Amino acid sequence: MFSHVTVGARDLEQAGRFYDAVLAPLGLKRRVVTSDGGPPALCWVAIQAPLPRFYVYIPFDGEPAAAGNGCMAAFLSPSQEAVRTAYTEGLAHGGTDEGAPGPRPHYGDGYFGAYLRDPDGNKVHIVHRGDLQH
Repeated sequence: MFSHVTVGARDLEQAGRFYDAVLAPLGLKRRVVTSDGGPPALCWVAIQAPLPRFYVYIPFDGEPAAAGNGCMAAFLSPSQEAVRTAYTEGLAHGGTDEGAPGPRPHYGDGYFGAYLRDPDGNKVHIVHRGDLQH
């Protein structure tokens, strides 16, 4: 359904450390971004698929990056343990807590997730969808 999701950052080096730590347990790897004439960016993708992609950019308009109220990127996790690992690594790399790992039965049987904010305030959700694996 999606080609890519993009969030802004003030410091790409810091954002890179955060997202490398959070996304590695989910099987996502950073890929090289070639210049397309736009602002500097970082990109993560699943090893086995070219899409969808997750990008972190310095904002195109040159203004400071700001987190959107109500915006969130949700990343699918292969297991509950990977949710826990991604959350813990995110906190260790400049993230802040928005909801510790645990079951979220109001979203579905087997739904297990965690919420955090990246160093720029973007909301991130890590989710294992056991409700869809039956």
